[in-house]
Amino acid sequence: MQSTDLGNKESGKIWHRKPSPATHDGIIVNIVHSTSEYHPKVLRFLNVAFDGSGETFIAGDHQGNVYVFDLHGNRFNLVQRTAQACTALAFNLRRKSEFLVALADYSIKCFDTVTKELVSWMRGHESSVCSISVHASGRYAITTSSDTAQLWDLDTFQRKRKLNIRQSVGIQKVFFLPLSNTILSCFKDNSIFAWECDTLFCKYQLPGPPEGSSILYKVFAVTRDGRILAAGGKSNHLHLWCLEARQLFRIIQMPTKVRAVRHLEFLPDSFDAGSNQVLGVLSQDGIMRFVNIQTCKLLFEIGTVEDGISSSVISPHGRYIASIMENGSLNVYSVQALTQEINKPPPPLVKVIEDLPNNTVSSSNLKMKIMSGRVQRPARCKESKIQTRILKQDLTGSLENKENELSEGLNKKRLQILLKGYGEYPTKYRMFIWRSLLQLPENHTAFSSLVDKGTHAAYLGLQKKYPIKSRKLLRVLQRTLSALAHWSAIFSDMPYLPLLAFPFVKLFQNNQLICFEVVATLIINWCQHWFEYFPNPPINILSMIENVLAFHDKELLQHFIDRDITSQVYAWPLLETLFSEVLTREEWLRLFDNIFSNHPSFLLMTVVAYSTCSRAPLLNCTLKDDFEYFFHHRNNLDINVVIREVYHLMETTPADIHPNSMLDAFVALTKGQYPIFNQYPKFIVDYQTQERERIRNDELDFLRERQTVENMQAEVDEQRAKDEAWHQKQELLRRAEETRREILLQEEEKMAQQRHRLAAVKRELEIKEIHLQDAARRRLLKLHQDQREMELRRLEDEIERKVHMRDQEIATTAKDLEIRQLELEAQKRLYEKDLTASQEAVAKEIREDTDAHRRKVALEEHMFQKLVENSQMGSRRAQRVMEDSLAKAEQACLNADWQIQTLHKQKCEDRQRGEGYYEVATLLRKNRRKEVEVLKAMMEEEAKKWKEAKEKEFRLQSEKKTSALSDASRKWFLRQETSAALEHEDVPWLQRQHMDSTCLPPTSRLKDVSDMDFSTHIFSRNKPTEWNHLEHDLLKNVRNLRRRLTARARGSCGYSHLLVT
Repeated sequence: MQSTDLGNKESGKIWHRKPSPATHDGIIVNIVHSTSEYHPKVLRFLNVAFDGSGETFIAGDHQGNVYVFDLHGNRFNLVQRTAQACTALAFNLRRKSEFLVALADYSIKCFDTVTKELVSWMRGHESSVCSISVHASGRYAITTSSDTAQLWDLDTFQRKRKLNIRQSVGIQKVFFLPLSNTILSCFKDNSIFAWECDTLFCKYQLPGPPEGSSILYKVFAVTRDGRILAAGGKSNHLHLWCLEARQLFRIIQMPTKVRAVRHLEFLPDSFDAGSNQVLGVLSQDGIMRFVNIQTCKLLFEIGTVEDGISSSVISPHGRYIASIMENGSLNVYSVQALTQEINKPPPPLVKVIEDLPNNTVSSSNLKMKIMSGRVQRPARCKESKIQTRILKQDLTGSLENKENELSEGLNKKRLQILLKGYGEYPTKYRMFIWRSLLQLPENHTAFSSLVDKGTHAAYLGLQKKYPIKSRKLLRVLQRTLSALAHWSAIFSDMPYLPLLAFPFVKLFQNNQLICFEVVATLIINWCQHWFEYFPNPPINILSMIENVLAFHDKELLQHFIDRDITSQVYAWPLLETLFSEVLTREEWLRLFDNIFSNHPSFLLMTVVAYSTCSRAPLLNCTLKDDFEYFFHHRNNLDINVVIREVYHLMETTPADIHPNSMLDAFVALTKGQYPIFNQYPKFIVDYQTQERERIRNDELDFLRERQTVENMQAEVDEQRAKDEAWHQKQELLRRAEETRREILLQEEEKMAQQRHRLAAVKRELEIKEIHLQDAARRRLLKLHQDQREMELRRLEDEIERKVHMRDQEIATTAKDLEIRQLELEAQKRLYEKDLTASQEAVAKEIREDTDAHRRKVALEEHMFQKLVENSQMGSRRAQRVMEDSLAKAEQACLNADWQIQTLHKQKCEDRQRGEGYYEVATLLRKNRRKEVEVLKAMMEEEAKKWKEAKEKEFRLQSEKKTSALSDASRKWFLRQETSAALEHEDVPWLQRQHMDSTCLPPTSRLKDVSDMDFSTHIFSRNKPTEWNHLEHDLLKNVRNLRRRLTARARGSCGYSHLLVT
């Protein structure tokens, strides 16, 4: 058993060597479709369908891949990828290349296997389609699902009718009856209806199953003639219905192993005229059993319990069975390998009945009922067994029957009557009838001995003379002609033998034995006396034809004589080709049906009839070339008219010129060994053979002598060629040496020139490299310069920003001082007014005490508010200082990163840069010392101011000693809180800001002092002048300090820039 894996191939061969199925399983090939992924898996086939020829089928798997398998051409092709599982297939449409496929989305699609394109898309079902039935004409199709059946017109792909049923009654199957216009619908309640396809008129309903039968029909099958319906279900019983009588006529009980029937299908037979007798039954165990429904005999079975069958389809001609196995693979079986009971020729129409032992029964009492297909035998007697014996008849009848009876039991007279009625034999039985008429012995041993002798020498070059495209046909023709030449020597010298045998070789190319025996029988009987005038055409045969033509059509013969047209022009071309040049295949077969069924003279009469039926165009011909063309090409002539004319000539030709009197009757080939054929002038053939042998020997001697002379001449020429070659070689060597020297000199000159060019190119490259390096250095310097300029601009912007911020802070401070001055002046005027009022109201002590108490309370609240404002202002100043410090720290980080990158890029300048940093550090230390001196000076100034403030405070304390003792504790608490706030605000600020904070503490201290002074006593009139001088000095010092710091920062940046560049 051969196995084929489709894999990912889209086309290929089904089998790689000629299949030889075994008789025990009959498997031709096992087809598997597996994927080549990381985890291989088998794609299961789901449905199979054959086409009308039975040589091609399609199969679909559960992923929607549809393949076409051509068993005759040994090819498979992937025709469609539907991406959905196939639920049903149909491949017997009117357009042979189209097929229907039902998909899992309840739709039906029509594809073309040649173009692989979608032809139509049909929708309408609401559940899965389980079957598709196509009309015999291929025009209509019925698709069946569990709830409905729909009739489609395949010309327009439109739905014509829809079968709706109640939900309680489901549909089992709806299908067309073969070779009829009837639709059969089978329902789940065992009801079966027959409908007219065109009108959908209910023709009849089959009665229900007999009482006591519990079978529910699930599967159905119909014979090819549409007369018998087989039904089965979940039971081992099969019901056979006669659709003509509309009744159940047989119940078949399957073996006990069968518990349920899953599929039924009749096996077609070539000789049963559609009344199939073999039924395939697929049971639940996966085994398909084929039984004869007449004899109830089990013929064969396929599948096993281990490797069960899921579903099967049988080809229309009954040669193949395609089965889908339970493992998802596909098996193709050969029916001929499984059984010999199928496709057997029918038994003879005539059966011979012998007399009883006492010879008391006369022939008049014997009655036989002969049906159209077979002869029915009389009923046998139970008491005695009938013995076979030939009936004795009269002498005349015996001779006639002996002549008309054939070896297989066919009667020649009956065949002639059938032939005259239909004009030809049935195509299906033509070969069988020919074999019977010619009484072929089928001598396998004798034919094998002829074939074993090999190809005859006369036909070794057959392909050159007859270039046939088909190599198989050429081999069969060569083998047949060689066998004929080995059988009789004259056939090796017949130039027209290939033309005579070619039609039969083409017809019987698959059975070479039959082909040889047909040609041999034809030569012995229908070519009688052809070889008496060999190697000339058979003049005697041509004379017979001319005599018959002269009797029946003298005008045509006289026209031939006038135009110098002999029988070798109008008769011999038809005979030597057996009419194959002037007739089509069907016409030729029809003609030889009549030739083989009549006397050998029928062939000669056909030549005459062909000319007489064509007398009109022949009488119009005047040139010899026109006549030759006419008898070598096909003409517009009805072969039926010619055959009728032949029969007319056979009956009306006088006996003295009738070929029937000059030709012998038909003689069949002998069995065992073929007869000796020597009906030819042996001395001519022998003389030609001897002359041919003598010429062959002379030719061989001449060829040997010429070969010897040619060898000697070749040796002389070879020696001369060697000498000339040696001289030429020496001359070539000398020239080659001179050429090599010239080439060496030229190469040396070229090398010198190349060296000069290379040196110049090298210099140019070095100059270019220097220029490139210089340009790169300049670009790098420019880049560094741009970076330094960018950094300087950034520093200048930063300095300008800081200067702008300092100016804003100074302006804000000045505005605060001015506002404070205005407040002090307002307070001074208020206190002066209060003092004046207190002096004027001395007398009013009680009111004064009250006013003093109110003022004290107001002063306390105002002082507390000022304390809160001072604390908030100090917090804002500290936050601003911290933000500035953070910005400077970030800038320092950026500067450090930039310096690190510069260090890595310019390692060669580390030393110079270190010295520059050292100098810068020295300048920074000097700057810091100067700043420390400035800070010390400012702190001294601050100390002086504090000392002055303390003196003033001491003076104020001495003046406040006169205040009430009750106020002393509160004033001390406020002074302690003010001192703590000033320390928390001023000390961190002085520590973090060495340059910027020097101008702010005096103001802050001044504010605190002013607050304290304000809280202790009222200013005198000379205090404003002193505060104005102090503020002016502080502003001046701040401006000078800013200028110095700006100048130093710019100087430090410029110096570092010079060091870097």
